[in-house]
Amino acid sequence: MSNQLLSGIIALGAGGLLGILLFVPFVARVYRRRGRLTAGMFLLWSAALVYFWAIWTYTLLPLPDGPIEYCAGAILNPMDAVHDVQKAIGEGGNVLLSAAVLQLALNVLLFVPLGFFIRALAGRGIVLATTVGFAVSLFIELTQLTGVWGIYACAYRFFDVSDLITNTAGAFMGAVIGLVIPARLRGGKELPGADQPRPVTRGRRLLAMVCDALSFWVIGAGAAVVMQLAFSLFSGGRPTEQQTLISSTVANLLPLVIWTVLILATGRSVGDHSVQLAYRGAGKEFPARVLRLLSGISGAALLALVPGAGELLSGAFWVVTFVLTFTTDGRGLPGLLMGRPLVDAREPDSLRAGPRSGNRPGFAQ
Repeated sequence: MSNQLLSGIIALGAGGLLGILLFVPFVARVYRRRGRLTAGMFLLWSAALVYFWAIWTYTLLPLPDGPIEYCAGAILNPMDAVHDVQKAIGEGGNVLLSAAVLQLALNVLLFVPLGFFIRALAGRGIVLATTVGFAVSLFIELTQLTGVWGIYACAYRFFDVSDLITNTAGAFMGAVIGLVIPARLRGGKELPGADQPRPVTRGRRLLAMVCDALSFWVIGAGAAVVMQLAFSLFSGGRPTEQQTLISSTVANLLPLVIWTVLILATGRSVGDHSVQLAYRGAGKEFPARVLRLLSGISGAALLALVPGAGELLSGAFWVVTFVLTFTTDGRGLPGLLMGRPLVDAREPDSLRAGPRSGNRPGFAQ
C-alpha cells in the first residue's frame, strides 16, 4: 500500500471517528444558530473535518519505523523551487508533469481548502485566513525540522522555506475563492429568525433518531473504554472476564439511566433536544413522558437486554419505528402511542399546548 493511500485512509478514518463524536453537538449548535441543517452545510463541515486530518497525515506521515539513517537539513533559499522548475523546463518534455512543477502546484493546492474553510465556515477575512495558513505551514515545517518536537533524534524531512510561501499562497487563494459564499451564510453567526419555529418533516424526525442512536452508542462505548482502561491500569494487565462483564453492563445501563432522567424530566430525548422537536404536551404529563421513554431508543435498549431473544426483539422494534416514521405523519411510534403530534420545540407554549394537528410531510431538515 502506498504512503499516499495509507495517509488518505488514516485521514478518512480519523475524520470519520471525530465526526461521530461531534455529530450531535454539531447538529444541536446548527439548529440553534442557523435554524436548520441543510445538506450543503453538513457536507461542507464534513469535508473540513476530513481535511483537518488530511493536512497532518499527508505532511507528517509516514513516520520513520526506527532510528533515522540520515538527518534532513533545511532549505532556506526560497528560489530553490524556482530553480527546480527552470531546470525542468530546460530538460524539455511535458513540464507540467515534471516533479518540480507538480510539487509546487500541490503545495499551493494543499492549503487552498484551509483558506476557503476559514473564510466560509469561520467567517473570517482574507488577511486572517492567509495568516493562519502561514502559521499552520510554519508549525508543520518546524514539526518536521525538530523530528516531531524531539521524538526523533533529528529531522526526517526537509524544512523548506519555499513550502511556507506556496502554502501561504494557497491559503490566500482559498480565502479569495471563499468570497463566492454569500456573507450572510459565512461563519457560525446566528441567523435572523433562527429561533422561529419551522415545519416538522420526516427528515428532521429521522435526524433526531440518528442523534439518539449515535449519542446512545457514544456514551455506552465511551463508558466501556474508560472502565477497561481503568481496570488495565489498576490491575497492571489485561482485564479479567469479570471486569469485562462489569464494563459491558455499565455500557448498557449508563445511556439508559441518562435517557430515563432526561425524558422523565423534560419529555424529550437527546435527539429531540438536538433538532428542536417536542411531542405536544408530553413534557407536562408524567404518563406521556413514560410512553416517550419506552417508545424511543430506550425501549429498543431495554428489549435488547431480554435474555435469548433480545437482539431479535430490538431489531424488530427498530424496523417498526422506522416504518411508522414514513407511514404516519412523521410523529412515528412515540406520537402514535401518546396520541400527540410532533411539533417544533420553538413554538410558544400557548401553541404547543393547543389543538392537536398533524405535521407537514417531506424530508427537508
